[in-house]
Amino acid sequence: MASKLLSALTAALGPRQAANELRWMQRHLPSGPDLAKMVQRRVAGSQPFGPLNLLTRPPVLIPRPETEHWVIQLAERITAQPQLPKRLLDLGTGSGCIPLLLCHLLPQGSLDACGVDISEHALRLATDNAELCGTPTPTEADVGHKNTFMATDGNVLSPSFSADAKISPPYDIVTSNPPYIPREEFLCLPRSVSDYEDHRALLGGEDGLLFYRAIASLVSKNGFLHPGAIVALEIGHQQAQDVEKIMLEANMLNVEIWSDPWGKHRTVVAHR
Repeated sequence: MASKLLSALTAALGPRQAANELRWMQRHLPSGPDLAKMVQRRVAGSQPFGPLNLLTRPPVLIPRPETEHWVIQLAERITAQPQLPKRLLDLGTGSGCIPLLLCHLLPQGSLDACGVDISEHALRLATDNAELCGTPTPTEADVGHKNTFMATDGNVLSPSFSADAKISPPYDIVTSNPPYIPREEFLCLPRSVSDYEDHRALLGGEDGLLFYRAIASLVSKNGFLHPGAIVALEIGHQQAQDVEKIMLEANMLNVEIWSDPWGKHRTVVAHR
């Protein structure tokens, strides 16, 4: 079955992206109908994400069900009102799936979201998805009482990130599904992945925690978060306790670990 699915993906995406995407799907979905359905959606160039139907284009990774699960859970935790809109920063926004789903789920006029990515492909895709979802940018004349989204270029690992990305703290919500594959695991990936895929989208440093430390350093800065802010980070295999510790060392409070529908630790959520 796997060979047939890989052939279908290869015909649509090319061999380089197909091998990578099938590997992600196999890691997070059981074999059988669920895996086959996701391959069909990827070949079609779109992917359901909650009630949204988002565009997908290589080399940007496809939104995944476990991400959808915790974003919906996060929306249920956020109290947002149009009278006092929340401000959200999504780091490594990719397709824009996280902020766009939150823009859809929260009351209109209650959320101003910004997605940051280092990839031009991702920024273009996130902007296209926002237009497809009917989510305007803050500068559009007919915003009215709608939630807004904008995508901007930035590298969270850069010391001058805040200035380069033209972001405007303080924020009420910070989200991220960052690269989290450790270098040793990355070196064991198939050549079809490691030789051709953008390392920036996969490699999380020597121990897989590089981006979590950078995010912790960012949110710990004075004035970066509003009081009562929430930080939600997707994590990789067996990283929950390490990321929890990183958040606590950044003076975050009430750190929680959320599991996905398959029983795996998937999200670390911290409060200010």
